[in-house]
Amino acid sequence: MREHSGLLTDLYELTMAAGYFETRFDARATFELFVRHLPPRRNYLVAAGLEQALEFLENVDFSPEEIGFLRQHLLFSHIHDAFFDYLAKFRFTGDVWAMPEGTLVFPGEPVMRVTAPIIEAQILETYLLATLSYQTMIASKAARIVTAAQGRQVVDFSARRAHGGPASLLSARASAIGGCGGTSNTLAGQQFGIGIYGTQAHSWVMAHEDEGEAFGHFLDAFPEGAVLLVDTYDVRNAVKRIIAMGRKPAGIRLDSGDIGGDSRWARRELDRAGWKDVKVFASGDLDEYKIAELLRGGAAIDAFGVGTALGTPGDAPHMNLIYKLTQVERGGKIREAAKFSHAKVTYPGRKQVFRYRNPAGEYQSDRIALEDEPPNGGEPLLVQVMRGGRRVAPAESVGALRDRCTSSLARLPKRYRQIGRTAVYPVHYSKRLQALLEEVRKRVRRFAVK
Repeated sequence: MREHSGLLTDLYELTMAAGYFETRFDARATFELFVRHLPPRRNYLVAAGLEQALEFLENVDFSPEEIGFLRQHLLFSHIHDAFFDYLAKFRFTGDVWAMPEGTLVFPGEPVMRVTAPIIEAQILETYLLATLSYQTMIASKAARIVTAAQGRQVVDFSARRAHGGPASLLSARASAIGGCGGTSNTLAGQQFGIGIYGTQAHSWVMAHEDEGEAFGHFLDAFPEGAVLLVDTYDVRNAVKRIIAMGRKPAGIRLDSGDIGGDSRWARRELDRAGWKDVKVFASGDLDEYKIAELLRGGAAIDAFGVGTALGTPGDAPHMNLIYKLTQVERGGKIREAAKFSHAKVTYPGRKQVFRYRNPAGEYQSDRIALEDEPPNGGEPLLVQVMRGGRRVAPAESVGALRDRCTSSLARLPKRYRQIGRTAVYPVHYSKRLQALLEEVRKRVRRFAVK
């Protein structure tokens, strides 16, 4: 599969593109990506995936083989050669505004705004939705898990649960943006500069005739960084054997059983041995709810490894990010666009989002407005990242994106960060934007009765 193939899109994007070309519908369009509603039990989202989206926009094209494949499709049997010649030279030439990764996002707020020739903007819809929605979903889950851990380290263990290799890389990246302190995914560590962590599997212990021998061999190989898995047979016997060996590991890992009770017992035994710096690491089908419950119960855990709940979050496995037309410029005339169907109304015009703080510096509310409206003391969240198809904003390290997310969450009032409690952050539409929606509604009605 070619990473930047123009065929990485839904077929109807290409049929619309051909239709625009054949009918000489020459227009410049603005589309915005946003969510109407948050997933269940979510109070916010964390923007992620912009870097991969921009990389695709800069490099997308159609190979001769891909164009040949389209030519043979029945739907394109009446499309003229000029359209396929257009695809052979296809490049994205538009402008993009977006919320930087790590920014907190709420319903209705554009996380990205694309202005480009309508064919270009249409073809790219599918890839942008897939890329931004997946990483935003993972980063948002990670932020909740990190919040539940109350300052203890969280490591992404999702590589083996993700839906394929590419997804495992992006899951590790998005988890780091959401606040995770590292990943088990070695390639993600290399590509994104994320700290990598690993212990040992039960198979290591089971491969040895004696559990003590298994621990000893691992300590021989990794005398300074060994984290020993102690729940293969019996947690307490394993911890006693390690202490009796007199060889201090960097940590122990609990992966099953009574993790809370065993962690407290193990902490006491390790402390008695003078091993107060040996960490207790927990894993095993954890999520933010289980972590919060463990800590409420007084679990003595220093770090958590989370896999399935990060790479494939079962409580919110998808996010309905949408890509809607908001403005069309054709023949020098600008026409604002909106949708009015029940429960799916969209607002017209090119927008900006302003975030307001209270005197203590906490986030107070957001306002969605037209792009040329004054901020009135608010912080504009959408920044230009592409102009004429080329990037104008430098790539940021994953660490910088994590820092943005962490500092943003620190400014979000506690009631919106609490696990298990739903609270609606205030987001308002400006009066000018509401008035423009009514203007467009009236215009559409006039044309409907003609």
